[in-house]
Amino acid sequence: MRRKDRERSKDFAISVLDKCEWSVISMVDKDGLPYCVPISTVRENNEIYFHTAKVGFKIDCLNSNPNVCISCVGNTNLLPEEFSTEYESAIIRGKAFEITEDSEKIHALKLLCEKYAPKNMENFTGAIERSLARTGIWKIKIESITGKAKERKPQ
Repeated sequence: MRRKDRERSKDFAISVLDKCEWSVISMVDKDGLPYCVPISTVRENNEIYFHTAKVGFKIDCLNSNPNVCISCVGNTNLLPEEFSTEYESAIIRGKAFEITEDSEKIHALKLLCEKYAPKNMENFTGAIERSLARTGIWKIKIESITGKAKERKPQ
């Protein structure tokens, strides 16, 4: 990291990952070209889960090369008078694997729903019954994670 003064701890980076509303996953297609797309994520231990369609360009990319990079942004604060921004971010590198076993898919979906729809968990079982067969779940094993932040300088 070039700006060592903005580098933060692994715990800080994990907290950004855990609280961010969405992340951007970057991957490489079969022709070696970059591709990125926003995803909703949830972490458990050293693994990140996300849901997706079972087919599409993202799936083609992941199947051809499982190496991914995820960018997460936590709190931000625009400072227009300073031509700057306060921010916190995390960058994660890892390998993506499709989850095919129903019990692990349901577990991952429950984690995702507890994060993004906690007040609707009473409808979780019905949603699983309707959509599990058509929902793809991927797991990313975290290989590295770094955190960075810029805070306003005291006046």
